[in-house]
Amino acid sequence: MKRRVLRLGISPCPNDTFTFHGLLSGAVRAETFDLEFELHDVESLNAAFARGEFDASKASFFAALPLAREALVLRAGAALGFGVGPLLLARPGAPPLAEARVLSPGERTTAHFLLRSFHPELQRVEHTLFSAIMPRLAQGTADYGVCIHEGRFTYARHGLELHEDLGTTWEDAVGAPLPLGGILARRSLGTATLHELDSAIRRSLDHARAHPLEALVTMRAHARELEDAVIEAHVALYVNEWTLDLGATGARALAVFGERARRAGLAPADAPALEILQ
Repeated sequence: MKRRVLRLGISPCPNDTFTFHGLLSGAVRAETFDLEFELHDVESLNAAFARGEFDASKASFFAALPLAREALVLRAGAALGFGVGPLLLARPGAPPLAEARVLSPGERTTAHFLLRSFHPELQRVEHTLFSAIMPRLAQGTADYGVCIHEGRFTYARHGLELHEDLGTTWEDAVGAPLPLGGILARRSLGTATLHELDSAIRRSLDHARAHPLEALVTMRAHARELEDAVIEAHVALYVNEWTLDLGATGARALAVFGERARRAGLAPADAPALEILQ
């Protein structure tokens, strides 16, 4: 009998390709369905999931807020933690922030939510592909930019300066880990399929941890920064206990996140809280 195929979107960043290595390599399979993967930057994933193009996808938690009625958050596959926040970088000699040209990795990203939350005074924000932000700052075509993913380990090589760690600002403000993004899945898949997908992701992560050299090959195939040390540092930072299971800490962090977004007028006031698969 032909197996059902689910379309799943993930980013090419090492934390995702490490987590999904088992499934990407075929070493891990779901019992009743196959997965068709597409890899895109997170803002493209945010938009594609909102358009209905994926059954499940990695998505920014900020992008997930208006979709809470039609999708829930799987327990496995998330990026959440302390010290994982986006960095607001500056080119040397940048003007005061309120007067500056500021680059964001996308309107639906959690990085943009943090930028707007803590800097409502900004007037000139431009959205661009995350991998173009540091090159543009180095070229002087923008003044500040919000850096995500591997760039936090390499920005100094581009001659850039750290203006603010937006994750630290969040942690100081709310006293909770920062929820960056997770795996959104459509409620219409049904409870059994949602649990099977969640289990498959967990087994995929377990496989990567048991076979790190094989997982490194997968990560190298997709990473923007190809140095093994950068890739490994990225995984060490972003893949943690909450990637395996968001748990009670993740649920509390998401509740705080949603409430802050609604209070700031950055999410629909009537949007329900994000629900984690039970």
